[in-house]
Amino acid sequence: MKKNASLIFALAILISINIQRPVSAHSEPERESGATLCAPDVYLVDPGDCLPLGPSNYLAELSQIGLTIPPRPLASKRPDPSLPQLPYLYFHLDETLVPVLNGPAGVETGNAYMPGFVYVSYVDRVDTGHGIYYMLQDGSWIAGKGARVSEISSYQGLEFTSTPKRPFGWAFEYIPIKQEPGYNAPETGSFINPFTELVQVYQTQNVDGADWNMIGPNQWVEARKVAIVTPNIAPPQEVTTGRWIDVDLAEQTLAVYDNFEIVFATVIASGLEPFWTRPGTFQIYLKKETENMRNNDPTDFYYLDNVPWTMYFDKARALHGAYWRTRFGYPQSHGCVNLSVGDAHWLYNWANEGDWVYVHDPSGLTPTDPALYHDWAY
Repeated sequence: MKKNASLIFALAILISINIQRPVSAHSEPERESGATLCAPDVYLVDPGDCLPLGPSNYLAELSQIGLTIPPRPLASKRPDPSLPQLPYLYFHLDETLVPVLNGPAGVETGNAYMPGFVYVSYVDRVDTGHGIYYMLQDGSWIAGKGARVSEISSYQGLEFTSTPKRPFGWAFEYIPIKQEPGYNAPETGSFINPFTELVQVYQTQNVDGADWNMIGPNQWVEARKVAIVTPNIAPPQEVTTGRWIDVDLAEQTLAVYDNFEIVFATVIASGLEPFWTRPGTFQIYLKKETENMRNNDPTDFYYLDNVPWTMYFDKARALHGAYWRTRFGYPQSHGCVNLSVGDAHWLYNWANEGDWVYVHDPSGLTPTDPALYHDWAY
């Protein structure tokens, strides 16, 4: 009964979509008139007693690129949903000078936060009736010039129990699904929501000067709007173990390999020009559950309290959680590899000091000149 239901589903798919296939120059000779058409199924060898044409032929073509109807799901699962939780409260300061006080509406201590990109941790909030004030972790206070971080991204990648056989990834924008590759191709009426649906890539074609990914029968999406992981279980040249972290700067993805198999994958935010994340093969040399990060340059000042799950691998460049980010899939950082808090927590639990980090850019657009890379990052 299950097989019959699958065949009916396949027939419905074939009837409802416009099947376009190239005509082979080496087609088999036409069989004797009156031969029986095979029931819709995948026939990888000639069944002999029927003609595997029409739907059967199309199903076989899909099978050759790994696409079944319905598609086989990947051997994956969602990580522990508690991983994104943090024991801190954060406040984002306005880009103005914010003096540090000795109490609510108190006297200035002589210290202040410079204008820039500043997030602090607070432990109490007081409304004096003449203004709101926040007590910081060291007992000092600031006026509430800014906004509380009310929600931290709950996005998490996926754990895998076996390495996928083909590329896969997440859309990081709301994108329509086309019936064919190309900007002018008709739409299917379906869409992919950012970060909520995992897609598998069965083919890639370049049309209208852009790459398009086939994610199902007559289902195509623009490749540049999907962050793709391409599995490769062969370790990078300098990696001497079966454990490494693969950071793909072109796709803005991260994959974790353990015993030469993918065990985790997600979407990241790497360094934005001119603060690129440097390509190369590195090793994690320091892990810290929480870290304060700052740059004292007044033209580009930043201060970040309690950055969670930090793993340094290239001078001041690190893998870490970014509680201030709500979107990933784009270069945005000062050189670090930013992850969602949950993903950074998962990676921190898995990684050891000494584990390899392979950073690469298949597009070749990220410069490799050491003179372009500073010692600081976030």
